[in-house]
Amino acid sequence: MDKTGFKWSKAISSINPNWSGTITGNTEEEFVVDWNGEAEISVADIKAKITEMDTAEANAKTEQENLKASAKAKLISGEALTEDEANTIVL
Repeated sequence: MDKTGFKWSKAISSINPNWSGTITGNTEEEFVVDWNGEAEISVADIKAKITEMDTAEANAKTEQENLKASAKAKLISGEALTEDEANTIVL
């Protein structure tokens, strides 16, 4: 299973935390989901959840990058950092 398969698994688990099934197949078109007795989730709902999760991940990454840039600018100018900014540079 490729990265897409893992995303499907995470999305299904996010929608239904009780799901303990499996996904087989090498591409999205070949995926077969073993629902293991749980109610099936539509492909559209799974794809929507994947998009939601990808957007949240991208937003978190952008926020972290913005905090680092802000921390760097403040360090250069001698300003005090917020705790979140300081956390981005603590080794």
